Amino acid sequence: MSFSASVLTLYPEMFPGALGLSLAGRALEAGTWSLETIQIRDFATDRHRTVDDTPAGGGAGMVMRADVLAKAIDHASPEGDARPRLLMSPRGKPLTQARVRELAAGPGAVILCGRFEGVDQRVIDARGLEEVSIGDFILSGGEPAALVLLDAVVRLLPGVMGNAMSGEEESFENGLLEHPHYTRPQEFEGGDIPEVLISGNHKKIAAWRRAESERLTAERRPDLLAAAQPLAK
Repeated sequence: MSFSASVLTLYPEMFPGALGLSLAGRALEAGTWSLETIQIRDFATDRHRTVDDTPAGGGAGMVMRADVLAKAIDHASPEGDARPRLLMSPRGKPLTQARVRELAAGPGAVILCGRFEGVDQRVIDARGLEEVSIGDFILSGGEPAALVLLDAVVRLLPGVMGNAMSGEEESFENGLLEHPHYTRPQEFEGGDIPEVLISGNHKKIAAWRRAESERLTAERRPDLLAAAQPLAK
């Protein structure tokens, strides 16, 4: 069974975007995963196709309406749909590689892309939306975040990456940032490839890469060190 993504958005033309290219695009064409975009405005009930209203209690901006969103979600994810319902939101739980792997191992995802000031809390609660954040910053809407999430997930689907090992040595897979990479030429503007990498000694290479990962992690993300997996003997 392929991974099935349904994206609820006010801007369906933003998809597949970059997901239609390279590895994700080839996998989409091959049927390894599928992408459905759903226009939220199609579930509005007035002639202006209104999807938002002023915030209760006052304040700037507009809030996406619970009634319209509920109809869109119910259409995309009827009773019995096992896919998680995600809301891309800056206040959500930070997306991690572990969560990406969980999603990639599942049947797919229903992804709601918020806009304006946010989404009526009642539909978040009533439809069990899992709020997901891709970082501590604000976007104009959830669409770019949904593209990021899907890119991270799709590349882990079976057969998408040519060499499955390439996904096992990347940043966050073992709790550390990835080690530096080098390739030909041997010398570039006075800098040489480290000797250990051309030694042919795989044990020493693995130890060097681990040490470099730990060094970079300590410098840039010391919060990750405590949870890092030990190096296999």
